[in-house]
Amino acid sequence: MWGHMSDETAEKAITSPVTAETKSPVESEPVTQKAKAKKRPHAIALFSGGLDSALAILLLLKQDIEVTALTFMTHFGCDASSDRSSCGSNPYPMADKFGFNVKLMHLGQKFVDIVVDPKHGRGKHMNVCIDCRMLMINEAARCMRMMNADFLVTGEVMGQRPMSQRKPIMELVDKETDLGGRLLRPLSAKLLPPTLPEQMGMVDREQLEGISGRSRKRQMELAKEFGLDEYPTPASGCLLTDANYSRRLRDLLAHSGTINFTDLNLLRLGRQFRISPECKLLLGRDENDNKALMQYRNKEVYVLEARETSTPFGLLYGSPSEEDLRFAASTVARYCDQRDLPEVNVTIVRDGVERVLRVAPANEDALSKVRL
Repeated sequence: MWGHMSDETAEKAITSPVTAETKSPVESEPVTQKAKAKKRPHAIALFSGGLDSALAILLLLKQDIEVTALTFMTHFGCDASSDRSSCGSNPYPMADKFGFNVKLMHLGQKFVDIVVDPKHGRGKHMNVCIDCRMLMINEAARCMRMMNADFLVTGEVMGQRPMSQRKPIMELVDKETDLGGRLLRPLSAKLLPPTLPEQMGMVDREQLEGISGRSRKRQMELAKEFGLDEYPTPASGCLLTDANYSRRLRDLLAHSGTINFTDLNLLRLGRQFRISPECKLLLGRDENDNKALMQYRNKEVYVLEARETSTPFGLLYGSPSEEDLRFAASTVARYCDQRDLPEVNVTIVRDGVERVLRVAPANEDALSKVRL
């Protein structure tokens, strides 16, 4: 069900909603002038599929507030095909169980742009949590206006995440997204000033929470109360928080004037080596990596294989010197099944032109200096 989306499909702003049968319907009543005048509040919720965002929605459904959930996707692991964590969890089973709609929205190039040049800086690795939150809220606000909804909701908990969920940062997000008090955080609402939907009586503040910190005790109590018995562990699914991926991304940004979606997809694959400022080598770790890398062959790329034995599939990008080509070939030799031989034949093909280099397998000291 959850295959990778093509870039063309991913760039579509919103998919069709999945309609789930409402499990807590409002009793029907005759249509009168009074009934027409009383509009059921409608909230747009940021929904990762994780526990906190689910509870924020359930607290509103308990108050008979209509909820449309938005699940955002990026090229950095936050997608519905990922099973890494809550960031990439399948949002539909929970929506179906509790009776709310889900729309998917891919942030596409807008998110890549803030990764390249974040206004509010980075976290420990390449994560741009503050700019990410603002982008998601601004995109959700656009949907709110299009759908004539009343306010936005997030599952943020004050003090839970060190970069984006501190009170000063929450206040900064409120200021820069300029929603006029229409951003509600139900799990920490009692620790924050009343929002417009609370002041207008659309939301009962007394039925909201005042949770803070990293403990999940209160969330688990609420989950039990709501019958929410399956939810992901609270780990980040964003590749920008991963040390290895971040190192590769820094290298890409340092050596490329621009980056595209192919560049980003390749960062996830295999072993990678920055052989020189002019070129980078990618090697498959296993058969799945080899098959994935083979899809990126083109006439501009050097393809390397030790064809006389079981071998990793290698792609060499850039403008390598003869020395670079020999080092790349020796790296392929190091990871093939003939690595214990003094020399190995490695075939190099580019744009239909083929040659064979006989090289000694590279040693670990040399590889450690260029490994990404």
